Amino acid sequence: MSADPAASESPVDPAVRPPASAYDQRLLDLYDDLAHSRIDRRTFTRRAAAFVAAGVGTEALLNALAPNYALAQQVKPDDPRIQTEYVTYKSPKGGGEIRGLLAMPAGEAEAKFPAVLVIHENRGLNPYIEDVARRLAVAGCVALAPDALTPLGGYPGNDDEGRTMQQKRDGEEMTEDFIAGAQWLDSHARSTGKVGVVGFCFGGGMANTLAVRIPKVIDAAVPYYGRQPDAADVSKIDAAIQIHNAALDERILAGAPAYEAALKKAGVPFETYVYEGANHGFHNDTTPRYDAEDAKLAWERTIAFFNKHLKAG
Repeated sequence: MSADPAASESPVDPAVRPPASAYDQRLLDLYDDLAHSRIDRRTFTRRAAAFVAAGVGTEALLNALAPNYALAQQVKPDDPRIQTEYVTYKSPKGGGEIRGLLAMPAGEAEAKFPAVLVIHENRGLNPYIEDVARRLAVAGCVALAPDALTPLGGYPGNDDEGRTMQQKRDGEEMTEDFIAGAQWLDSHARSTGKVGVVGFCFGGGMANTLAVRIPKVIDAAVPYYGRQPDAADVSKIDAAIQIHNAALDERILAGAPAYEAALKKAGVPFETYVYEGANHGFHNDTTPRYDAEDAKLAWERTIAFFNKHLKAG
């Protein structure tokens, strides 16, 4: 690691937080393993010791690498351009009833907009994902960001706890929760009936899954560094797909060629982008893996894609 971002146990100052380039890449890869529960905290601590300066405390290091949600405010909740509220919807095949943040443009009460489901990472509806929903509202969409942790009490305010909670949920029931959310958006009074989905990490994989599972609902899907569906299921997709991957994310990239080949074979319209030098999670502006330039470009491409496939006609 070429810099020492964790020299004390005090919280990281958002104004001086080092970027990904300040860290040994192997350390970022270890943190990715921790964040995805492939290793436990003890294993991370032991292995990370080889890449950090002597005297750097474990808690300070984890604090430096973990999300800092003081940064997740690109669009403030009280932004006059939008209106937001927490809503609940029925998910009879999933968690029963799911809570989420609904965001849409402010203004005329009868106006309709294309709708986008926003799917969180593997830790529940945290402030970063809520901010993504607000960004979509600014862009002229009705956005719903469900919290898959609702049946367990909802996002606990801490990502480590949220990650542990999400592991306790049944995977198929969570899928049904997001299917129900997309269907709820499809029939919402402010929705045009054109529905897109965007997701990140776990949510990226779920965006792909929804494109397969409910092709009559999903018109456009944008998975960010998400697990790909089985090649045999790709022919079920009736949506346009836009894929965002990070060049340093070897785990997700390993499945990319087969997915793209299956999309091409099935005649599914798709775009794919790989961001050189970027890490898994590069769009999340609350962690050191954030890449401002790539995140900005990816988001511009995302909005243009939704405009093309959800607003056209």
